[in-house]
Amino acid sequence: MYSKNSIVKSFPKLFWALVVSCFVAVSCDDDNGGESMGEPYFMIEEDPTSLSVSVEGISQKYVVRSNRDWKVVAQSDNDWVEAFPNEGDNDGIFRFNVDPNDSFEGRTANFAFVVDGQEQPVLFRIDQEANVPYITILNAENGISVPSAGGEVNIALETNVEWTYILDDESWITGVQQTENALVLEAVKNTGEERSITLTIQSNTNGLTEEVEIIQSAGNVILEEDFSWLTYGSTIFYTTTGETRMDSWTEEEMARGWTSTENTFTSNQKVVYARPGFVKLGKTNYGGDLISPPLAALDGPTDVQVTFKAVPYETAGGTQDDNNLVVGVVGPGTTSVPSFTISNYPDYDADPDCVLIWEDESSTYTFTITGATAETQLRFLGGAFDLNGVGAGKNRIFIDDIKVVIIN
Repeated sequence: MYSKNSIVKSFPKLFWALVVSCFVAVSCDDDNGGESMGEPYFMIEEDPTSLSVSVEGISQKYVVRSNRDWKVVAQSDNDWVEAFPNEGDNDGIFRFNVDPNDSFEGRTANFAFVVDGQEQPVLFRIDQEANVPYITILNAENGISVPSAGGEVNIALETNVEWTYILDDESWITGVQQTENALVLEAVKNTGEERSITLTIQSNTNGLTEEVEIIQSAGNVILEEDFSWLTYGSTIFYTTTGETRMDSWTEEEMARGWTSTENTFTSNQKVVYARPGFVKLGKTNYGGDLISPPLAALDGPTDVQVTFKAVPYETAGGTQDDNNLVVGVVGPGTTSVPSFTISNYPDYDADPDCVLIWEDESSTYTFTITGATAETQLRFLGGAFDLNGVGAGKNRIFIDDIKVVIIN
């Protein structure tokens, strides 16, 4: 029999033995993934079970709420949609990345969600619509222009079908190269009146056709430039983001023969900027000039008429640059005027995208050159090369649609 004193003395040992045994029991429950994680749950916010996708494809984000490991598992092999990342731990985010559908058939994929090793009862279904056959000839709205001097004519296409082409007259223009999305034609020099042909692009598998008129200028047109091959920046005059100075034009763009004088007042830069289908001369404090290719089609001293379109610069807030455009030549010839005051400032309220002003009669200017030869080059300069302390210190001018016609 124990005495009262022996029981009292042994009590502390019994207490700590009970504490240790409880700690071990709790630790074992944690190690076995027991009640410490709570009841398992898994859900995707807003409970989606399907996704319908257009032919363009999509990257769709989903937010997972869970207290377990989870995986997104495709139910069949495919190469057009994936889950990324395809697994996670507890709360997380994943995306379904769906590629564009170039085929003419719709397609479906199913995905399962596996949570803590257990597949959930509902599949996630992704349906993507079929593509539609199409052929589009780019920039065909007003026909495609060819200068009288002839040369290469580049036809750009957007299409998802195999195609062939037909020219209804191959006496002066023929096809020389065909790629997946382009056609290169070669036009001979025109010494007579304006002429045109119809180009038809067609698919032999589904009957699709697209037509465009190709128009060659009369023989007296020796230079015609619309700068449609420049695609930088914005049509909006005061939006300068993306415009590209001539120093950074591609070799192919420079091979078209347009150039500029290096401005010694601004680190020998060629201060001409490409925009979509037109150019800008100059920047703050410095002017830039645009110099044409030589008028190589001329056989001897000839009088020619030059027409061009020009618009002076105005900020979004209405502050106007100076508007003096100097015209001249490099090589033989004398211009009928030394300069123009370009006074047709844009109206951003009436024409916010700056496209209508180019069609306004006030945007077209004309002068003549006496005694031009095959070595003559046109030259347009915005004010002067150094504009520091001159007027507003800015003389930026936009130029487009330059045309040179023999007048004698």
